[in-house]
Amino acid sequence: RKITPSVITLILILLSTLREQLIRKPEKDPDFWKEWAQRTLKNALTLQDLNKNVAKNIILFLGDGMGVPTVTAARILKGQMSGQSGEETQLEMDKFPYVALSKTYNTNAQVPDSAGTATAYLCGVKANEGTVGVSAAAVRSQCNTTQGNEVTSILKWAKDAGKSVGIVTTTRVNHATPSAAYAHCVDRDWYSDGDMPTEALQSGCKDIARQLFENIPDIDVIMGGGRRNMYPRNTPDVEYPGDKKHNGTRKDGRNLVGEWIDRVKDKKSYYAWNRKDLLSLNPNNVDYLLGLFEPADLPYELERNKETDPSLTEMVDVAIKILRKNERGFYLLVEGGRIDHGHHEGKAKQALHEAVEMDRAITRAGLLTSIYDTLTVVTADHSHVFSFGGYTPRGNSIFGLAPTVSDIDQKPFTSILYGNGPGFKLVNSTRENVSTVDYGKYLQADRYLILPRSSYIWDTWNVGIFGILFFLLFYGMLCSC
Repeated sequence: RKITPSVITLILILLSTLREQLIRKPEKDPDFWKEWAQRTLKNALTLQDLNKNVAKNIILFLGDGMGVPTVTAARILKGQMSGQSGEETQLEMDKFPYVALSKTYNTNAQVPDSAGTATAYLCGVKANEGTVGVSAAAVRSQCNTTQGNEVTSILKWAKDAGKSVGIVTTTRVNHATPSAAYAHCVDRDWYSDGDMPTEALQSGCKDIARQLFENIPDIDVIMGGGRRNMYPRNTPDVEYPGDKKHNGTRKDGRNLVGEWIDRVKDKKSYYAWNRKDLLSLNPNNVDYLLGLFEPADLPYELERNKETDPSLTEMVDVAIKILRKNERGFYLLVEGGRIDHGHHEGKAKQALHEAVEMDRAITRAGLLTSIYDTLTVVTADHSHVFSFGGYTPRGNSIFGLAPTVSDIDQKPFTSILYGNGPGFKLVNSTRENVSTVDYGKYLQADRYLILPRSSYIWDTWNVGIFGILFFLLFYGMLCSC
């Protein structure tokens, strides 16, 4: 006798639904929620006994573009990746004892960018959009407004205090967020001198990549992307030698990586450009680490080549193991930078998986440090016009369709929506019916399976009905060939 694939699928659907019913049964009891509330209040009261220890170490996790809707959606995704409904899941940051909100506007912008906001949370000074490490007296792209308006960051303060310092990012190490930790630049896009106007170069302004190695020359750990901005123009990339778009961009002929290697050759230093090299090092034998794993930004976590590119969690792991050797402590800036990029491109799948990966990195950092001497902060620099709704039922795939159709065109729509970006596809001058195409290739995560169901049906059934169903199902299997 054979069990057909359709029968197996039905069994899985019924088992999944039964599991959900058993899990959710306590939620139907009012005492479940009252007892949970009492536990929450009890835990909150213990916080009145404040941790008054002086923090020896500080770790700042920055989720670029990780607004409140992104946090909520990432929480659901994390749970669904482990087979749960998702809504009840806790991100690592949800377990932190304190939470707050911040105003993220730039001095000249209601809607901020990552450069001006980075200057604010790293240097303590609100600044203009598109500028890093300078006050609001500096004007974007105007080189002559730089001098005299520089502001220093917490990374420099920590270094001056004798602590070890590090930067880990999934973007370029000279991108907006990390650059505010060490650079003073009136334009975030001046990645190398090849990106700068002649007038700015003649006026003495320096590109951001150059400032990474000159302004604070002894940053202990630097990891991310951005190789092409470190090498002379037309220099082939070590990983993609045949692809000219990844060639070096510098017009001054300098090899900044080579200069760094020469400067620290008599110290316990290490340069890595791939995952294998990074994970093969012994942190106890390395005091200075430069890791540049891509010509530009690192790939999205879902697209990462696990042979050549390390994950954010792996980079954080190595960074902390190197930095924590300093008895005076350390400061580490960690950016989940591609959350932002996914949202800019309207790629919710990539953005949310980036957020979940940052959650893993936060978990790893917690295991490697102690709350008694380490202050860990998780925040974002701005949000996005990302949302999800449509009265989706409990356990609905975060990448799924809403249960109803649009009031405007009477067509299905995805629960996740963007207020700007590429937008929906037009077919014959009307919105495409997403239920008739493979919308999953754009939204549906491929790391887990959410079995199709309708909670409007399943939630009205009880275990007794499931017993009848299973009896009929297995009776049918025994009678089939």
